[in-house]
Amino acid sequence: MMFKHLAAALLLSSATQAFSTVTKTDMPSYLSNVPEGPPDAILGIAEAFKSCTDERKVNVCVGAYRDSTGKPWILPSVRKAEERLLADPTANKEYAPIAGDAKYVDLALGFAYGAQADLTKTAGVQTLSGTGACRVGGHFLSKFVPKPEGLDKVPIYIPNPTWGNHIAIFNNCGLDVRRYRYYNSKTNRLDYDGLIEDLKEAPEGSVVLLHACAHNPTGCDPTMEQWKDISDLIKTKKHHCFFDSAYQGFASGDAEADASALRLFVSEGHDVVLAQSFAKNFGLYGERTGTLSVVCNSLEERSAVMSQLKLIIRPMYSSPPIHGSSIVKTVLTDEELTAEYYGNCKEMATRINAMRVKLVEVLKEVGSEHDWSHVTEQIGMFAYTGMNSDMCDELTSKYSIFLTRDGRISLAGLNDGNIEYVAKAVHDVTTGKSITS
Repeated sequence: MMFKHLAAALLLSSATQAFSTVTKTDMPSYLSNVPEGPPDAILGIAEAFKSCTDERKVNVCVGAYRDSTGKPWILPSVRKAEERLLADPTANKEYAPIAGDAKYVDLALGFAYGAQADLTKTAGVQTLSGTGACRVGGHFLSKFVPKPEGLDKVPIYIPNPTWGNHIAIFNNCGLDVRRYRYYNSKTNRLDYDGLIEDLKEAPEGSVVLLHACAHNPTGCDPTMEQWKDISDLIKTKKHHCFFDSAYQGFASGDAEADASALRLFVSEGHDVVLAQSFAKNFGLYGERTGTLSVVCNSLEERSAVMSQLKLIIRPMYSSPPIHGSSIVKTVLTDEELTAEYYGNCKEMATRINAMRVKLVEVLKEVGSEHDWSHVTEQIGMFAYTGMNSDMCDELTSKYSIFLTRDGRISLAGLNDGNIEYVAKAVHDVTTGKSITS
């Protein structure tokens, strides 16, 4: 018997070696034909910053809040909510439903549309932050918005420039990604006339992506009068509006004010689709917490839309994570935590705006003769400086200041310890050169 087992073992070993040899040397692999993909523009810069050994290095690329010492900041209201969750003996780690935590979704939509808004006809699901909301929403629109006459895809018009991920997300949803003018590089301000002209020329029934507040990357938002005109035009052209809200409360420090454009469009009868993220305004970057909602016209429409959103989500990621949504739910269901949260949000916005103003002041102090007033007129996390790619490359190579090559500076990366260094460097690379084109 022992010899039989030994013979079987030797036979198995020989077969395994033979299989291994054939697998490694003789069988062609499709993997050898997989091309190297390009690195992500922003995440690649973040990796370059980490590997840089220059003690002077400054990261003004990342779109995440930093405190006055340059460190990530967990909002005190968020930390308290998390402590309550950890101490709750009834908490569990069960799957969430496909549409997510219904109570969280209700609270999140109330935060966006207003506490007094009638949400009975609004379909809403929990998503993997704003990115997931855009992906689910884009899929839904691609599937159900009627294609304009003569087109084989539903066109979606996104601002030029916009958050870089929008392009890939909506392309992968099967939408025809087109651009509308948004930023005038000759004035470093909103290209309102170009925006209106392009939306007028868009095929009737197109989807239009709108940044709800604190446009990324420019920080240029329309005035409320301009928003009203945009709303009227979209109705006239029978376009479909898709709002992306990533900075509510973080932009101005006032969550109600930051939702004004969205709420205007709802009040004017648009079938609004909203992608909502809690990454920036709650500091829940790694928790992937968001929602997607669709403002419907009847309970029947809401039921049908909810069913289709679930059908999109189920094979995509099945159900969302629960920790971040539980934090938001805990904060927004407790009056004291809610009040503290609004204070935390105001603190972040105040520091960001202080850095915006101080950057322009220090640029003048170090001798810059450029007009930087467009920076102080912008809002939100970023300053869209007007610097070109060569200037940005020089900032990185000469001064180890890491930023995106479109001249966008994350003001959250500035503090009293590095702002003069950054201002002097910006002055050096822009002296005698134009910051408009």
